Amino acid sequence: MGLLVFVVILVAAGFFVVGLYNGLVTARNGYKNAFAQIDVQLTRRYDLIPNLVETARAYMAHERGTLEAVIQARNSAVAGLSAAKAVPGDAAAMQQLSGADNALTQTLGRLFALSEAYPDLKANQTMMQLSEELTSTENKVAFARQAYNDAVMGYNNRREMFPGSIVANTFAFLPAELLQIESPDKRAVPKVSFGT
Repeated sequence: MGLLVFVVILVAAGFFVVGLYNGLVTARNGYKNAFAQIDVQLTRRYDLIPNLVETARAYMAHERGTLEAVIQARNSAVAGLSAAKAVPGDAAAMQQLSGADNALTQTLGRLFALSEAYPDLKANQTMMQLSEELTSTENKVAFARQAYNDAVMGYNNRREMFPGSIVANTFAFLPAELLQIESPDKRAVPKVSFGT
């Protein structure tokens, strides 16, 4: 009878550990899926930028430095996204993506500030449409980032809380990094209104 009780306890403990392990795997896959949504939205954002620059180039020929800075920042952001996509949740990759995306936002802000001096550019239908799409995409990026950060927080909580921490450490479930924006002024969606 004592051996049967021991076996039942051992089997129950085994199921408990398996449940914790599967919960960690589910949470890890959840934040990776949430990052995939960020990838979709950021890729859309990055794909819009060359069209925006080409439209602006026709009107802002002597602002070549600003246009080139936008393209360079966009290329850095694409590289940051590729690095983050390879290892979602990795601290270095998330910081690289965050920094590159912040730099892109700043250069886009300069482009939009300069474009205010070009009434024909502000009235251009293509520019207005691209600006509207970019604003919409920025909102989607913000929602995707929030979903990702929520999923990372859930995963990190599972891996850090007892008894999940024992299983996480045993099976090398590494912490995941949030995707953050460095300063509150960068949290705002860049103003891209060209309408009247």
